[in-house]
Amino acid sequence: MTSKWNYCPLTSTQQEAARRLAGRYAQVPPVSELLARRGITDQTQADRFLYPSLRDLHDPFLMPGMDRAVARLNAAMGAKEKIMVYGDYDVDGTTAVALVYKYLRTYYSAIDYYIPTRSEDGYGISRATIDMAAERGVSLFIILDCGIKATEEVSYALEKGIDFIICDHHVADEALPPAAAILNPKLEGSTYPCPHLSGCGVGFKLMQAFAKSNGLDPGELEGMLDLVAVSIAADIVPMVGENRIMTYWGMRRLNANPNLGLRAIIRTCGLAGKEITISDVIFKIGPRINASGRMQSGKEAVDLLVCRDMSEAMTRAREIDRYNRERKELDKQITDEATAIIAASGIDPDTRSTVVVYHKDWHKGIIGIVASRLTELYYKPSVVLTNSGGMATGSSRSVQGFDVYSAVASARHLLENFGGHTYAVGLSLKEENIPEFTRLFEEYVSTHILAEQREPLLDIDAYLTFAEITPDFLGVLHRFNPFGPGNRKPVFCTRGVTDFGTSKAVGRNLEHIKLDLVDDTCGKVFSAIAFNSARHFDHIHAGKRFDICYTIEETHRKGHTSLQLQVKSIRHTSAEE
Repeated sequence: MTSKWNYCPLTSTQQEAARRLAGRYAQVPPVSELLARRGITDQTQADRFLYPSLRDLHDPFLMPGMDRAVARLNAAMGAKEKIMVYGDYDVDGTTAVALVYKYLRTYYSAIDYYIPTRSEDGYGISRATIDMAAERGVSLFIILDCGIKATEEVSYALEKGIDFIICDHHVADEALPPAAAILNPKLEGSTYPCPHLSGCGVGFKLMQAFAKSNGLDPGELEGMLDLVAVSIAADIVPMVGENRIMTYWGMRRLNANPNLGLRAIIRTCGLAGKEITISDVIFKIGPRINASGRMQSGKEAVDLLVCRDMSEAMTRAREIDRYNRERKELDKQITDEATAIIAASGIDPDTRSTVVVYHKDWHKGIIGIVASRLTELYYKPSVVLTNSGGMATGSSRSVQGFDVYSAVASARHLLENFGGHTYAVGLSLKEENIPEFTRLFEEYVSTHILAEQREPLLDIDAYLTFAEITPDFLGVLHRFNPFGPGNRKPVFCTRGVTDFGTSKAVGRNLEHIKLDLVDDTCGKVFSAIAFNSARHFDHIHAGKRFDICYTIEETHRKGHTSLQLQVKSIRHTSAEE
């Protein structure tokens, strides 16, 4: 789908901020604009942004409920109670369980962990799991990345003498579970400065508070920030404030001395010797961790992440890599089947605001990915459903800026269960309720979605000439990492570029263009890649001018840095902006 180019001139406030910053960045003028767009107004803020410090992490006791959580944990350890660390089966949940378990087992032995399976246990905490824990003598659950809606289950556990510390980041209902403590920065009334922590991030804050209350050296815990960084990148939470600090230091750890399990994944997916980026986490490391929970059991991912032996870690990583290959095959198969069902329905997707598709035999672990694929393909909020345990169970994904949680919640009276956040929701309902849910979902979205949310926008951060892409500029730009929502990778526009004469069509079907580009401001040739842009090749090959929107990609390997422009969109210079 073609994106609409969108460049918003700086507001008067941003212009003033850019002027204040201009003196420091006189040699690299675009930097002032990039900082101002991120709400940075003075040099102190700029330094904190460009040089993230662990000293700027928030006091964990600012989170409501933290005093109670730490007191209950300390009491359990003092009384030698059995503790179960429990979490969701996705990347965020498994990294959270690995972090909390690894840290606490250093100081306490009566501790175990458990990850539910999608097929048997389902999402969140179940009565069967509580019964199992009671039989083992567990009296305290630390539940991570889920649990905020488990009111009935927590009440049931209390009857069996089991307490809960809930560490979640999903949207809560009005009635909260009767837990010993609830840690969730999204709770109504919470004043915690970073409301968008990942589930693993909430677990990290609990461990930070535990360490502080017991006078422990923070260094060991900070050495586990690679797990937090993976969770933040994979769960696509805002890369701002405390999240950005933890990710920055976690990525340093991931590149220097990662967790053994992560090191094994890095070797398995061919990243050894390279500088690992957020993109590598999102597209290579995260999917392999997720594949365990999607195809078999998320516990296998935790088993890998808490490994103490490299040989064992490599064996487990290779197995998870196999799951990921199987996941890819199923992903493609189900996506193809979903698009075929939509085409056969006789309903033109262009006339609707949503996509809802159901097939009783689809693999439950893949439907979230397929929902994402359909959202990308049709650029509409999408719901994909399959049958699990006699219920239609599914996942919803959204387009940029639209709150799909509220859309799903508009049909809550039809749902057996649902939960999630703005861009991703899990849900279950009776099969006979699917048509009415589809109608209400479409009605809500069509009424509430804004015109600008109906087509993809390509937001341009700054106009650049090739002469401005200097080593000094690239050096400062590199410090804008790590990128993510709220601090996305800058998109630049350069006008009137031409082919150096060596560009060529590449790919199995010659669908991509490998470019060598120049402009009128300098003689340097810039290498670029434009995926799925073959329709522009004749114009480019004829030596005609065109405009490009792109990100600047740097690859660091064995001391060598290579630069490539990744072209997001091409427009013939004669076209109107």
